[in-house]
Amino acid sequence: MRALVQRVGRASVRVDGEPVAAIGAGFLVLLGVTHADDEAVAEALARKVAGLRVFEDENGKMNLDLAAVGGEVLCVSQFTLYGSVRKGRRPSFTEAAEPDRAAALYERFCATVEGEGVRCARGRFGAHMAVESVNDGPVTLLVDSEELERPRRA
Repeated sequence: MRALVQRVGRASVRVDGEPVAAIGAGFLVLLGVTHADDEAVAEALARKVAGLRVFEDENGKMNLDLAAVGGEVLCVSQFTLYGSVRKGRRPSFTEAAEPDRAAALYERFCATVEGEGVRCARGRFGAHMAVESVNDGPVTLLVDSEELERPRRA
């Protein structure tokens, strides 16, 4: 599972011109799901994202998480995070999970974020969405569940 996390001043999603979700300050999370992912992966990644300390404290250091600043999450499904451009110029999306499985794990991720005490607004899974955001910083992190499982270097 991959989460592209952007610290934002605000973010919103529209489908067919109609507003679907909006947040103030917090994270816009573009979430991709692959075949090997399961509920445990979704929960671990959600806890990691909710706990990221990338908001500035009184000394200007990135030391505060979403809960500390009253931030929110807008989570948007993004199967293209598992696009491969290794061959040719047209991306292959064979590493992306099937839609039914991906939708269930997307929902598990969002529910786990909410379980951490952070509001999690949602895009519309599978829809063509217009996503608008105002990046703050900018601060952008790619959080990959495979990286979370690797042992740390000594």
